Amino acid sequence: MEHGYEQQRVHLVVYHIIWCPKRRRRVLVGPVHARLKQIIHEVAYEHDWQIVPLAIQPDHVHLFIRATPYTLPADIPRLITGRSAHDLRQEFSHLRKFPHLRKLPSLWTRSFCLSAAGKVSQEIIQQDIERQSKTWGNRGAPVGRP
Repeated sequence: MEHGYEQQRVHLVVYHIIWCPKRRRRVLVGPVHARLKQIIHEVAYEHDWQIVPLAIQPDHVHLFIRATPYTLPADIPRLITGRSAHDLRQEFSHLRKFPHLRKLPSLWTRSFCLSAAGKVSQEIIQQDIERQSKTWGNRGAPVGRP
């Protein structure tokens, strides 16, 4: 995966996100699976995100996604689950609790797992910080300079 370049910025913002249907219901199968995949790709395209891999299991979703540096991490699952819950419940009546009353219970849990990923490991970041601390010291000026 390559770094993104724009103006004077270089970035590589990648997240691994996991979320589940309410009560881990095994509802992400067949046409629901296909439509969810389409919705996730639509939302990613609208926000200029790149889906690296996407794995939809019957009871949870794994998404590895490259975002822009302007995107808040929590916005990614919020935008995807919000759109997909609305669209899927409208298109598939079995995802509604009371179809005759048109009450739409929440499809997704509010919780999700989000972790940042990238090319640089924690050890490399610590080494870089230590190297720069030795060079600049605690005062913000390079060591050896007044």
